[in-house]
Amino acid sequence: MAEALNSDKVRPSPTLNTIIMVEDTIQNSPNSVITIPELKKALPRQVNHNTLMIILEYLEKSNKIVVGLRGITWIHNTNKNLRNVAVYGREL
Repeated sequence: MAEALNSDKVRPSPTLNTIIMVEDTIQNSPNSVITIPELKKALPRQVNHNTLMIILEYLEKSNKIVVGLRGITWIHNTNKNLRNVAVYGREL
């Protein structure tokens, strides 16, 4: 039984604080695109690479970021007027 537990690869589980820290760092980046090495340097504390990849995957699936060839871009917008235009097709 212990062998079965050791043979399964356990993915690291990021904490909510770590996810929020990465979100804030990307969102408040002075550039519109940030690379992974730049993100690692900009984070207030060090994050394991695999954990960071899981966080970026989550943020991309939740439509908060886009990961492209140049790097990562924050796309989540909380502007209610913009959301109403998209949903109802009204002018601002």
